[in-house]
Amino acid sequence: MNKVFLAIRSFLRDEEGVTIIEYALIAALIALGIVAAALVLRSALDTQFRAIATCIQTPTVANCGGAGS
Repeated sequence: MNKVFLAIRSFLRDEEGVTIIEYALIAALIALGIVAAALVLRSALDTQFRAIATCIQTPTVANCGGAGS
């Protein structure tokens, strides 16, 4: 019976599980930040690449910022 109490006490004092959970939460927050940044940058990159594609297709001063002259 004493061994059971010692095992329970040892389990409750063990902090390895807590550390793993902390690392998992940090990893989840980093992943969430990467996803949020990708969503924000997606629109800006899409706009920029569309402008480049338009400039390549019809190079004029109006849509290429003076590069077509």
